[in-house]
Amino acid sequence: MKMQTNKFLAAMQAGEKQIGCWISLANAYSTEVVAGAGFDWLVVDLEHTPGDMQDVLGQLQAIAPYHATAIVRTPVNDPVIVKRLLDLGPDGILFPMIQTADEARAAVAATRYPPHGIRGVAGIARGNRFGRVTDYYENVAAQTSVILQIETCASLDQAVEIGTVDGVDGVFFGPADISADMGLLGQPLHPDVWARIMPAARKLMDLGVPVGTLVTDPAFAADLINDGFTFVACATDIGVLAKSTDSLMAQMRQSTNKENT
Repeated sequence: MKMQTNKFLAAMQAGEKQIGCWISLANAYSTEVVAGAGFDWLVVDLEHTPGDMQDVLGQLQAIAPYHATAIVRTPVNDPVIVKRLLDLGPDGILFPMIQTADEARAAVAATRYPPHGIRGVAGIARGNRFGRVTDYYENVAAQTSVILQIETCASLDQAVEIGTVDGVDGVFFGPADISADMGLLGQPLHPDVWARIMPAARKLMDLGVPVGTLVTDPAFAADLINDGFTFVACATDIGVLAKSTDSLMAQMRQSTNKENT
């Protein structure tokens, strides 16, 4: 069999807007529920979740039958972890907390086989359909999304240098960490945070670099997409579950005059 086209990457390169969701529950069963909703891309998060490699494998298998493209966020820019994740066969890797162009180059190198990088070679793995993808080595680099997170004020100042490193497919702005770095912890939608992010985002847009983010306000997420962001996650699975159950219980308390416990 031949290497499949990365739909998410092709869409980004064509400037098509991509709506996503964050997967934090570290569970294949709940991941499949979200995958069936029709999102264009899903991030399986390993940075801020209890998940491990076995969990990621199950989640990738759960996403595979559906429309969504599967991106895994590595917990750290570590080539050993990235190698193991890529062997599981995600469509891309999201690298957190990239501060400099050198770190960006290291991230790209972790996804490339020699002589273009340092990824170790596994002859048979899920990523190459257990050795059955005959053109895997020739095409995997071009079909693997490399997305870098900018999450501090210092990295915002380096956004163009980071985003234009060869092999970088997109830049993801992390408003939660940027807000913390600005002294606005817990206020990722604060106007001052976005006043800081948008100039960097626009510079990258002008250069043709796809930009994305995660905001859990769907209206704000839509505004960002309409304002030029290419890939935006509008929710987290754990957030949707928490808010939905809170709302349900509040409704039942009101309807039955039950006191809060």
